[in-house]
Amino acid sequence: MGSTPAAVDGVVYVGSGDRYLYAVDAESGELRWRYTTGDDVTSSPVVVDGVVYVGSWDNYVYAVDAESGELRWRYTTGDSVVSTPVVVDGVVYVGSYDNYLYAVDAESGELRWRYETGDWVWSSPAVVGGVVYVGSHDGYLYALDAESGGLRWRYQAGDSVGSSPSVVDGVVYVGSFDSYLYAVDAESGDLRWRYETGSLVVSSPVVVDGVVYVGSHDGYLYALSVLGKPTATHTPSPATTTKPGDLLWRYETGDWVFSSPAVVDGVVYVGSGDGYLYALDADSGELRWRYITGGWVWSSPAVVDGVVYVGSHDGYLYAVDADSGELRWRYATGDFVRSSPAVVDGVVYVGSYDDYLYAVDADSGELRWRYITGGWVSSSPAVVGGVVYVGSFDSYLYAVDADSGELRWRYQAEGAVRSPVVVDGVVYVGSDDDYVYALDADSGELRWR
Repeated sequence: MGSTPAAVDGVVYVGSGDRYLYAVDAESGELRWRYTTGDDVTSSPVVVDGVVYVGSWDNYVYAVDAESGELRWRYTTGDSVVSTPVVVDGVVYVGSYDNYLYAVDAESGELRWRYETGDWVWSSPAVVGGVVYVGSHDGYLYALDAESGGLRWRYQAGDSVGSSPSVVDGVVYVGSFDSYLYAVDAESGDLRWRYETGSLVVSSPVVVDGVVYVGSHDGYLYALSVLGKPTATHTPSPATTTKPGDLLWRYETGDWVFSSPAVVDGVVYVGSGDGYLYALDADSGELRWRYITGGWVWSSPAVVDGVVYVGSHDGYLYAVDADSGELRWRYATGDFVRSSPAVVDGVVYVGSYDDYLYAVDADSGELRWRYITGGWVSSSPAVVGGVVYVGSFDSYLYAVDADSGELRWRYQAEGAVRSPVVVDGVVYVGSDDDYVYALDADSGELRWR
């Protein structure tokens, strides 16, 4: 399932590679209805005023009654629709692989207007202040009048614009395959600034507290000024003030960064394929410390009570002092540790590619217990109510007593089981068999899938 679910009024709506749009009861997992399209549905549905809007690879945009699953209307484009629709003021805006951006009446399905770009439109549009902003594979960012479809302006990047725009305070931020992050005036289309990274920028930028954070395929994390702000200084000279688009900081590791960072008390902790765990000052980007492991660090760190816990491809679970970067302890498993640790009540729970789930004392690093599954454990554990829930490549979801390591129950799916979440006594988990499972947390009985 490439489609992201939408949950509205107790119903989950999702598209699937089997050509169906599904509506599933969020509580019971029972099928409310399903609607068949003519091809895969990888566009993510949106639900507005009792209608589900979604695109399909069969070239159509569909409007389906959210309650009954009956077709309200469908509109044919000239090619596949993978862009996620946006519905604003009674109009559905969506892109197509036929190079057009479409505006379709949400009630009737009649075409209001369409605008032809020079290539595929897979970017999802942003609609702000009566203007539709969208990128195209032709290298342009377009601003179109939401009412008429007339071109307000277009801005040419140096390569494809597949990133979905972010519009904040009158500026459109978007990345391009040409390695630049662009900030374009939302009203005029004039370039405010652009910043060149070292490789493709395909992620959508995030703007927080006057800073744009964006990743690039060059292995850097970038922090860029939005409004201009004082820079950190570590000398007697006064701090300077940046201009919008100025680099606040970037930090280069020695390889791609697969790990998701953890930000705690003004410090960013992140792992890298170069084998290091890094601690960076969140304001300046300066290195506080780095600790070398013996392999790639793809595990995302957990920071608890002044200690950073992280796994490495060298087979060790590490506990590193968050302030100094000194090793507290390390525990050897039998293979890669890609699982991100969970730390609860003084115990670190983590999986390994040696097929075991481990419980290790957070203070001493001594083994409390380990439980063997039948396959790799790359899933990150969830610990709730004295039970550890974890998936394995052997197709099972396991519930293991957090104190003793004894098996409470296990449930067999039909493919590798990923990382679970536990809410209100129900364990939700996905599997490589394309199902999402809802299991009773106490008994392991299937609620729905």
